[in-house]
Amino acid sequence: MDFEQQVWQLVLHGGNARSCAYEAMDAAESGDFKSAEKHLKEAEAAFREGHQVLTTLLQSGDDQLSGLLMMHAQDHLMTAQAELNLIRRIIHQQQSIQNLEQRLQILEETRDTYARNHHRHSK
Repeated sequence: MDFEQQVWQLVLHGGNARSCAYEAMDAAESGDFKSAEKHLKEAEAAFREGHQVLTTLLQSGDDQLSGLLMMHAQDHLMTAQAELNLIRRIIHQQQSIQNLEQRLQILEETRDTYARNHHRHSK
């Protein structure tokens, strides 16, 4: 694979990592944490593939590494890493919110049951 093809591989893997990470966030917002975790694993795999390509490029010593395309490709991959980290935290927050909503629903149901029973006994 020549230099330019490797650089485009960075762009591809970085884009895939970002897309999968956003799919994970969408799944988490819908309460589907199993799917969210699956998408996160896919995002991490794409990131690792991109990182391998980047490592190979950096070890090659090619003079073209300072080119604009290389900078764009590396930025693309690093942005994917930052977004992946952020989305992982957002998913954790979504899980916490869902747990709190479930607890609140149980409390409200318990309150309503108590109120109905108490109302019956007071008549």
